[in-house]
Amino acid sequence: MNCNLKLTKPQHIRALRYAVGITIAAALAFAIDWPLAFLFPVLSAVFLALPLPKFTLAQGFRNMRDTLFAFGVGFLFTQFILPFPIIYIPFLGLALFQTYYHLNRGGSIWLVLMLLLCLLLMPMLAGINEGLAIGVASGLVSSSWMTILLLWLAHYLVPDLPAEASMPKPPGYQAVYSPVAAETALKSTIVVLPIAITFIAFNWTSQILVMVFAAIFTLSPNLDKGKEAGMNSIKSTLIGGGVAFFVYWALVAVPEYYFVILLMFITSLGFGIAINAGTSISKYLPSAMVAMIILVNSSLGDSSDFTENFVMRTVFISMATIYVVIALKVLDAFWPKPTTEVSAT
Repeated sequence: MNCNLKLTKPQHIRALRYAVGITIAAALAFAIDWPLAFLFPVLSAVFLALPLPKFTLAQGFRNMRDTLFAFGVGFLFTQFILPFPIIYIPFLGLALFQTYYHLNRGGSIWLVLMLLLCLLLMPMLAGINEGLAIGVASGLVSSSWMTILLLWLAHYLVPDLPAEASMPKPPGYQAVYSPVAAETALKSTIVVLPIAITFIAFNWTSQILVMVFAAIFTLSPNLDKGKEAGMNSIKSTLIGGGVAFFVYWALVAVPEYYFVILLMFITSLGFGIAINAGTSISKYLPSAMVAMIILVNSSLGDSSDFTENFVMRTVFISMATIYVVIALKVLDAFWPKPTTEVSAT
């Protein structure tokens, strides 16, 4: 039955849908706890924060197909190319470039996100056990498909107003060569590739959640605005960490499943209202919600330490952000400038 609450403002509708969707995702993820289950509420939070209309049936099935394609690419890289580092590194760079190039030409953000996750996570997990990598990657596919189904459900339970249901279509994918898109993709690849190689080479699987956060962070089309994007990332992490602190200790005080769901609904509703309020802090909050989910999830294990997790992840994300800022500034300083000036004679 459709939950029509007679909301009249689009931002209120989006805020309620955000809370309902994330709460359902968290409830299923905590109850079933399949491999990489935390990605279900994380992906839900990423896409529900965007002011997008409901997926059409064709778009939903296309995203499911793209998830399988990304899984296949990640499997091929992990199974056949990873054992040969001399070949693997340039091939990974080429794959990252093509991924960013696809995004910069107006390609599917879903496909790009899935490719980044599979290209970066599967090799890290393969460093422990090949079977584990395949099993966890199949969990990634499950989380991704369930996210698509959840987006349909959330839009059904909390539908848009009739005037908002049909939003202007984006320009679409540009199939022709784009020098600007290629240059931006090349810069992104040059900056991100060393981080990916470092995480994979040292098997930093304990920081795999940081890699997930970094993969989502690098999707920003304004990646070349390094200082602004970097500071936004740090601020989002600190905001999410502050909220995660209170959520974690509340769960320690009342370790009950129903309380987890209630707390997640209250928290996501507060985030949803603030995200759609259009204030100066709103731009930090979608990433802050992702950081909060990741921090709380990684601290609920029997031997987990919230303070240590928060400090380590904040340090890693901050170091990665500082690196991105410095690397982009260096690239901008030495990048060949277009020769448009005509010398006076």
